[in-house]
Amino acid sequence: MEPLQTIKQFIEKHYPRDHIYLAGGLCLLFLISVIWPGGSDDQSIATDSTSITVPVGPQSEAANNSSTEVSASQPDSQNLSGQIERTAQDNLSDFVVTDEPVLADISVWKNFEVQEGDTVSTIFNKVGLSDRHLFQVLNSSDEAKVLDRLYPGYQLDLMVPQQGELEQLRVMSSPLEGYLFTRTDSSYRAERILKQAELQQAFKVGTIADSLFMAGQRESIPAIHIMEMANIFGGVIDFILDPREGDQFSILYEDKYLDGEYIGPGEILATQYINDGEVFTAVRYENAEGDIGYFSPEGESMRKAFLRAPLDVFRISDNFNPRRRHPILNTIRAHKGTDYAAPNGTPIRATGDGRVSHAGRYGSFGNLVTIDHAGGFETKYAHLSGYAGGISKGVRVRQGDIIGYVGATGGATGPHLHYEFLVNGVHQNPRTILDRLPKAVSIEESEMDRFNSQTSELLQRFQELNDNRFLTLNHSSAD
Repeated sequence: MEPLQTIKQFIEKHYPRDHIYLAGGLCLLFLISVIWPGGSDDQSIATDSTSITVPVGPQSEAANNSSTEVSASQPDSQNLSGQIERTAQDNLSDFVVTDEPVLADISVWKNFEVQEGDTVSTIFNKVGLSDRHLFQVLNSSDEAKVLDRLYPGYQLDLMVPQQGELEQLRVMSSPLEGYLFTRTDSSYRAERILKQAELQQAFKVGTIADSLFMAGQRESIPAIHIMEMANIFGGVIDFILDPREGDQFSILYEDKYLDGEYIGPGEILATQYINDGEVFTAVRYENAEGDIGYFSPEGESMRKAFLRAPLDVFRISDNFNPRRRHPILNTIRAHKGTDYAAPNGTPIRATGDGRVSHAGRYGSFGNLVTIDHAGGFETKYAHLSGYAGGISKGVRVRQGDIIGYVGATGGATGPHLHYEFLVNGVHQNPRTILDRLPKAVSIEESEMDRFNSQTSELLQRFQELNDNRFLTLNHSSAD
């Protein structure tokens, strides 16, 4: 036994204990495979690999018995090989081979909806991307300028397959429009994303009990459409002074859907307002040049030279009055404009096309915007809390453009807009002078055939919807 003891001591001294166990296990497995009872010599076939066929159809009883016998004879061998595999795995983990393919890293999309105060840089930092990645994207193409100014609601999706790598960047300014930036060798390739929304028409009616805005809310009409309707009729109706309790309105507009999901309102197709018994109807029309406007069924433009009010739907706190007592000075002092009481920050619209002649502080007017219009007309907007982007002296504006926001600067006693209307330098009451001003250009006689072809079917359907509305209202009243 002494030589065996010497060999044992030699092995334990020069080889790790785990390797000795592994070698012993392999020897034991070899001995089992040699002496394991496998039937007659005719049935024992040595092969380099083992193949198991799984039957997919009915089997004979003999085949079933054979299959059962095989499954019953394997457990001990499987347990033994499992123990050997676990032991080997501890020491030879780099060389273990499995039947499953090695998958490449799965790319991960990181999704962000832009919030107030977010920048591209802060979003990149959140996913572990450096300013170098941002620089590469921003300088890749002209389309990357979309990242210069992000607005709340924009969707940014970043595909980051692994830390510090940006494979793709998707920027959606709306559910329908955006850009996809894909990494190339040293830069990013830009592709435009344009999706087509499904349009469905919606018809709503309302009755004035307080204001147009509140009536629209009661009927679940999108606020943007209420404001747009006020703009459409802004040349013929002053929605601050003209509406009467019991006035009725109707509106036919489009809703946008994408993949069956509502994504927002579309265009107003036709609308009607009945003010104290007088009916005003407007229909959408696009001319051959692609210009879109709203016209009466006879082709008369609803867009007049000037809007009747620079705000949408708020109350007048002080009218044009040459004998008004000044609220601060307590003296008789002419009030040469109209004061509109509205919350601080309410958008103010240019009432007509023109060029900004002043945008800055001006004495008791505080922040003031003055616009010169063709034909010797001038409008002034005072006490602003601030100016809209891009508004400065010399800039051209169009009717309905936002030029500033309601405030209380200068000699104002509270947030409101002071609005003045001048003709050849003389102050006029805007409510009376507008009735004497020329109307905007209407459909040319040569274009009436195109206008009628595009709008006649729409107007007929809109009239049928309105007729059904009145029948329903009358039936409800009778009940």
